[in-house]
Amino acid sequence: MNIPFEPSAFGVPINTHLILEYLAFFVAFRYYMYLRKKSQDPINTMNRLSIILGAVIGALIGSRLIGYLENPLIQISKENIIQVLNTKTIMGGLFGGLLGVEISKKIIGEKQSSGDLFTFPIILGIFIGRIGCFLQGINEFTYGKATSFFMGMDLGDGLKRHPIAFYELIFLLLLFGFLKWLQKVKTLENGMIFKYFMILYFGFRFLIEFLKPNTFFVIGLSTIQILCLICLLYYQTTILNLLKRAS
Repeated sequence: MNIPFEPSAFGVPINTHLILEYLAFFVAFRYYMYLRKKSQDPINTMNRLSIILGAVIGALIGSRLIGYLENPLIQISKENIIQVLNTKTIMGGLFGGLLGVEISKKIIGEKQSSGDLFTFPIILGIFIGRIGCFLQGINEFTYGKATSFFMGMDLGDGLKRHPIAFYELIFLLLLFGFLKWLQKVKTLENGMIFKYFMILYFGFRFLIEFLKPNTFFVIGLSTIQILCLICLLYYQTTILNLLKRAS
């Protein structure tokens, strides 16, 4: 199989990335419904729907905003306005969704933590979506710099590059397994699984960004890395408490 993987059926090209992106949303939502049915959700149905709506709106805005800020110097014109509007990133979606949830909870007066029930469906959805990114090779900006590292792959331009999407797939598998294990062996405060996910995932993405051929930097960091630092700062109390327990 060559990468980019660009199959066709009856002469019609198949957009595997788009198909897997839609599949990610569908499977993640069905998994969420399954987990909610199995659990005793402390949040009533109407409030949970309000929280989901807040998450969707926040994710939509955040994903587009951060996607654009990854390369804000692009010239806005009739020719590329659609490309600009379609540019999105899961990092902006996650953090925007987090803010959307917190705002909606403030509006409806919900005090219970709501993130744990979303955590594993989110990881599953990202995993399926990242398969699509990996199969797109250099057609999607989830590839890395040229490298002589043994895991370097030709992603479509004849160069051995860091397969960033593949690295993330491995990390997501490990993260899913670790959080499932943690949930099983530890009695955790409600909301902690989601906090651990955000801290570990944004920490991973901060580090992996150094392997990407970014062109736009502020204080030597990419837009995604700055967002990662903002997210880690948001969870600074949790991080400090974890460091205290470890010392």
